[in-house]
Amino acid sequence: MKGVSDLSHENAYLSDFHHCFSLPSNSSAANYTFLETRLNGINVLVGRRGQSCDSVCKSKGQSCVPNKLLVLNQCDIMQKYMSCKGTCLASIGPDQPAEVVDDAPEDLNPGACLFTQTQSMLSCYGSHQHTRRLCPCA
Repeated sequence: MKGVSDLSHENAYLSDFHHCFSLPSNSSAANYTFLETRLNGINVLVGRRGQSCDSVCKSKGQSCVPNKLLVLNQCDIMQKYMSCKGTCLASIGPDQPAEVVDDAPEDLNPGACLFTQTQSMLSCYGSHQHTRRLCPCA
């Protein structure tokens, strides 16, 4: 039987940025086709490091479509537009959906794609110095 002291780090954060990582839980082949149809008329763009979707879309003379962030916040969709290096992790932050840049600190999982399970955090304005956003523009 585990003692109380054995459980003290089960909910510890992996980084100072308090990203909560877990196994992928939001991907399925049947769901993919449905999601793709919800992106009709949307230009899906990958931003530069540290750039918000608002600025990514404005740079192309378009606007970020906030309700489409939910569609892009899926591993299958992110893997179509980004490399994700085979890893898709649940995280918490206004900069998702996003891919961690390759030269990020090791504890931030360089190359991994991040999605949020907290849909209320999805924002066109979020950015992070170590991620590239996946953005819905129109």
